[in-house]
Amino acid sequence: MQLSKLDDESIAQFERDGFLVLPRFLPRDLVADVAAEVDRWVDTGLRVQAIAAAVDPDTHKVPDILEPDLPAHGELIAHKPLLEILEQLMGSRFVFHHMHSDRHEPNRPGKAWHHDYEQRVQSNRSHPMIHALHYLDGIDPDMAGLAVLPGSHLEVAEKTARAHLGTDVLPGEVFIEDLPPGSTVLLHSALFHARRAKPQCPGRPRYFVDASYCQVGTLWPPVKPYWREMLNRARHNGLADSDRPDLFDEIHFSDYIKPEQR
Repeated sequence: MQLSKLDDESIAQFERDGFLVLPRFLPRDLVADVAAEVDRWVDTGLRVQAIAAAVDPDTHKVPDILEPDLPAHGELIAHKPLLEILEQLMGSRFVFHHMHSDRHEPNRPGKAWHHDYEQRVQSNRSHPMIHALHYLDGIDPDMAGLAVLPGSHLEVAEKTARAHLGTDVLPGEVFIEDLPPGSTVLLHSALFHARRAKPQCPGRPRYFVDASYCQVGTLWPPVKPYWREMLNRARHNGLADSDRPDLFDEIHFSDYIKPEQR
């Protein structure tokens, strides 16, 4: 039976440490379908189009296909066991924020220490935001791993406050480098984390999809200029559930502001 309910110890761990590992969380059929769509997303240039529209909206129009338009990706966004666990961690009312989908080649550089909590001015952590990191093909010791710094989500700091440390090993960190296929890591979005590459290992591609969700009650800054269209397509594609009317509701977002104007 697939996990859809956390015990008290797991909830306490997430609140204390800011992350939770769910091995083999996703069903095999869904993993296979999403992985096939990741290949299409990367190999046909759809991902490049989405990035271009996000970075330079004045030049590039909203792509004809976004992540919620891919059937398995849409199913993953609204995966019922995931939403039930998110409800345990941040209450019954939360909204989908965004999704990234990629296939990391073995030579992909690491990503320095950072967090992903969206706030115009980093001033509080009153409302949780959670990133679900889906490792479709798992992680093995010959691949880049995920380093997390337990408890750092309780700090109020800029996203790049530890970027000068690169991907260095930090005291107290937890390094996740061995996960079975279909595993999901839930991060409080304010938790500092890093992707630590292993250039000495040939490895294999890492199929990676992350989706973020936010507790309602504050206005969340969008990160993509076409965020309204993304939510509209999610609704149009039938991802909305009458039991969760907030999931794709635009009312929970502030206006988009270009990075250079923030």
